[in-house]
Amino acid sequence: QVQLVESGGGLVQNGGSLRLSCAASGSIFGIYAMGWYRQAPGKQRELVATITNSGITNYLDSVKGRFTISRDKAKNTVYLQMNSLKPEDTAVYYCNARNFNAAYWGQGTQVTVSS
Repeated sequence: QVQLVESGGGLVQNGGSLRLSCAASGSIFGIYAMGWYRQAPGKQRELVATITNSGITNYLDSVKGRFTISRDKAKNTVYLQMNSLKPEDTAVYYCNARNFNAAYWGQGTQVTVSS
């Protein structure tokens, strides 16, 4: 079993920055990728950014150039640096971890960007 705990969400103004953190614990040895998803009110959850154990990253088109995903293997933690935030980035952000049998999710952290 894998447990994921997110932190770093909050309220920022248009153009501001936040850094989200996700710490993984439990049976972490089989994890091959981690990432961030988000869900805005009335919309489906969407992939924001992922990173594999080899360091390959993938981003939602609308966040490319603004968000950066990274990981600290020693701390089993993945980060999402969010710059130039826009109101349309407002959502609950969820950490995700994948092994070959299941996907695991954190509880979510709210990001709100005001105009």
